[in-house]
Amino acid sequence: MKKIIALLLAAVMMMTACAAMADEAFIIGSIGPTTGPYAQYGSAVENAAKLVAEEINALGGIQFTVLGEDDQGDGELAVNAYNKLMDEGMDILLGTVTSGACMAVASVANEERLFMLTPSASNDLVNQSGDQIFQVCFTDSNQGAGSAEWIKANRPDAKVGIIYNNALDYSIGITNSFENTAAKIGLEIIAKSAFSDDAAADFSVQVAAMKDAGVDFVFLPIYYTPAITILTQAKAADYAPTFFGVDGMDGVLEVEGLDKDLVQGVYMLTPFDATATDEMTVNFVTKYVERYGATPNQFAADAYDGMYILKLAIETAGLTADMSYEDMCEKLVAVMPTLQYKGLTGDMTWSADGTVSKLPNAVMIEGDHYVSAE
Repeated sequence: MKKIIALLLAAVMMMTACAAMADEAFIIGSIGPTTGPYAQYGSAVENAAKLVAEEINALGGIQFTVLGEDDQGDGELAVNAYNKLMDEGMDILLGTVTSGACMAVASVANEERLFMLTPSASNDLVNQSGDQIFQVCFTDSNQGAGSAEWIKANRPDAKVGIIYNNALDYSIGITNSFENTAAKIGLEIIAKSAFSDDAAADFSVQVAAMKDAGVDFVFLPIYYTPAITILTQAKAADYAPTFFGVDGMDGVLEVEGLDKDLVQGVYMLTPFDATATDEMTVNFVTKYVERYGATPNQFAADAYDGMYILKLAIETAGLTADMSYEDMCEKLVAVMPTLQYKGLTGDMTWSADGTVSKLPNAVMIEGDHYVSAE
């Protein structure tokens, strides 16, 4: 009997200790695709968030516990993941990763007053889902405009074509911004071809459309999965234009089994270069590689910045982990537009509607890494 009582007391003490730890730590949710075709993006965000939480916790002071959930990039699954994390005591959401899922969750979170900082949802409409959501990555319109401006400045005589996904808001938004900016600055677009499935195995029609039109510079506002297939089929068709992607192409070098010859000389916009030599980048890349055996991509870097932005915002707002998530939300919403943050992915400030101000950079793939194209 004494042994049973002792075990019960030990269990009660353990539960009490766990509750105390929960009161001392901010519970940060991470929702994104860790399985499915976009798994490389969501896994990078969750991995980086957990790694950075350890780094921040080791400093003393503010403590973070990161809880991750998979949504496969699907809005309905993302809302289910959100509800599960709320049941587990989530205080703040670092997410979601993809724009469609983010907007689905943001509308629910806005009603419940849970603060969201999305590391990578870039659609310009994300922040219209609620006043309590802020972005880390630059918007689709910034990417489209920035791409057109870079091409005009660096390849003014290029014969430009676009291959885009007309069933994906991300791709549509960037494409529209690219075309609008191109029209304003005099960048000629001579061909445009669409598809509607990121898992499509045949892009021969799109490749032929570019080749037949005489396009020598193909803009790819898409994710790396279809981009790899397009590059493969272009090579098979003996078609070798310059290809220019956006942040959805980031991480392509980490794709298992990739023929890296395919991507040599491909350009893209990304706010992060894992080969940079500044101390912040070197420290993060070293720790990430040691932990996960892979080079961090832009999504991981966005999550790194996101965690430190939350730390800065929490400190500035004077939050404590025992506050309700509703109180945290209101204080964070008020303080975010006052912050200035310098991170891995650039210098950032925020407008009251949650939009981040930062600039993308152009890089080119050379060997196993990116080199600046500026």
